[in-house]
Amino acid sequence: MSVPFPTPFPTPSPTPSHHRPLLVAVLCFPDVEALDLAGPVEVFTTASRMAQRAGAPEPFTVVTVAPGRGPVQARAGLTVLPDHDFGDPIRPDVLVVPGGVVDAALADDRTLAWIASADRTAVITASVCTGAFLLAAAGVLTGGPVTTHWEDQDDLAARYPGLEVRSGVRWVDQGRVVTSGGISAGIDMSLHLVDQLAGRELAERTARQLEFDWREAPSAG
Repeated sequence: MSVPFPTPFPTPSPTPSHHRPLLVAVLCFPDVEALDLAGPVEVFTTASRMAQRAGAPEPFTVVTVAPGRGPVQARAGLTVLPDHDFGDPIRPDVLVVPGGVVDAALADDRTLAWIASADRTAVITASVCTGAFLLAAAGVLTGGPVTTHWEDQDDLAARYPGLEVRSGVRWVDQGRVVTSGGISAGIDMSLHLVDQLAGRELAERTARQLEFDWREAPSAG
């Protein structure tokens, strides 16, 4: 998989079979976009299932993390019961920050502080859709090429002029930080991360199992 621009960060190697599964933590907050959250969860859990079906250790363990305990209502009205809250000692290897209606999350210092803390332990931090706003507000995104939902690209560029906001791409890979376009683009990006962290063959089997037409190149064309 080609990276669309030079990066100072090394691409992580596929996880050796003797290592523990990588912990993937997906942020959950009120008014999160349901597919922004569920898409990456489905990709990483399916990848682990496909690996185990082939007799290999599971490469990923996936958890959801929310500001507090109790159910969280997503933007579409779906109720999500998170696995953990911010008080739990979660040290993710992969952090995924979905989007949705992020105004309240942007104004919540606890959420931004948790993102910044989780990013410090993560090998890769990724955003889906307007999750890029949360990464920028938390100080994770400070420059370089990024993307978000096409409808929000001008707003992201205006709020954070140090970012090079790209259009017409499904995701942008900075090496350690990866941002995707809106909603379904998060599935493409998550398959890209499976490719980077656990190998192309597993990513392809995961896409096939999901019956998803994976756009393997970041260009939307």
